[in-house]
Amino acid sequence: MQIYAESKQLAIEIHKITLTLPKFELYEEGSQIRRSSKSVTSSIVEGYGRKRYKADVIKFLVYAHSECDETIIHLDFLFETQSLKDENNYKRIRAEYESLSEKINVYSVSFSKP
Repeated sequence: MQIYAESKQLAIEIHKITLTLPKFELYEEGSQIRRSSKSVTSSIVEGYGRKRYKADVIKFLVYAHSECDETIIHLDFLFETQSLKDENNYKRIRAEYESLSEKINVYSVSFSKP
């Protein structure tokens, strides 16, 4: 699945970025964004593993969507507090997460159709 591959790649990228944050952010906002970014992928995998049960798949896609949006807000916090200083990288990753969020939503809506 494309959303799985994208979410995994982005989570790895987020993980690497957080290791360059100031020490005080490493365990606070850095930890939060690592967990939310990895939860996107985990929720997609868990939903796919329950593919026999349509309601479960949809539920986990909703979780993935909300974790994706949570990752965006953590990314915003890091940039706006100047803990993440590379504006081009911030804008690129944020745009990729926004795109992923839309794709997860589209996939969950299409999966919901009879």
